[in-house]
Amino acid sequence: MHYSSEIQSMCPIQRGDLHNSAPIPVEGAMVSPKDVIAISGLSHGVGTCAPQQGAAKLTLNVKNGIIEEALIETIGCSGMTQSAAMAAEILTGKTILEALNTDLVCDAINVAMREIFLQFVYGRTQSAFSEGGLEIGAALEDLGQTQRSQVGTSYSTSAKGVRYLELAEGYVTKLALDDHSEVIGYEYLNLGKMMKAINQGIPANEAADLATGTYGRFDEAVTTINPRQQ
Repeated sequence: MHYSSEIQSMCPIQRGDLHNSAPIPVEGAMVSPKDVIAISGLSHGVGTCAPQQGAAKLTLNVKNGIIEEALIETIGCSGMTQSAAMAAEILTGKTILEALNTDLVCDAINVAMREIFLQFVYGRTQSAFSEGGLEIGAALEDLGQTQRSQVGTSYSTSAKGVRYLELAEGYVTKLALDDHSEVIGYEYLNLGKMMKAINQGIPANEAADLATGTYGRFDEAVTTINPRQQ
């Protein structure tokens, strides 16, 4: 270690006992971490690339500093989905410090990793006050029984108004309009439920019928339109 001449010329001053930094909550315990293995928890981080043409949501379940479970959800960028596939293979088994420097093509995932790292090291995880934390598999539960991400897509123009394309319930197939041509409901197809039924051996047409539902005052519609074609 090298010291500048200015430092070398200074006289030494002693200090008293060194006090620890403030402890952080880690899975129901208050700890003062000195090594990355002291960090555990489950949390989420969201990041975008520089042009902000897409976003990545990262969910990590960390035990004793090691990433044991990773969920990557992306929207808005086709290249990001490929990077997410690579990240899902790469991230598990690494420490959260190693994961910061993982060679990933997509900067949105890097940004999400940075944001989630801050939550872990400052004790702001979802499981900070949960004794023992959350089991491996908790991240997958965010997707629900059909294991499909929540996706919402709505579009509008001043000339032609709004088009709901996909909402929490599923893929919107029809918009219900009243006599003022205002949206009062919609019909949707829940793709997750449909694919689950097909995987159980139910014929595709029947599975689609079972996964179709309506929201709002759909039955009171004066007319219905296909939001993608009309």
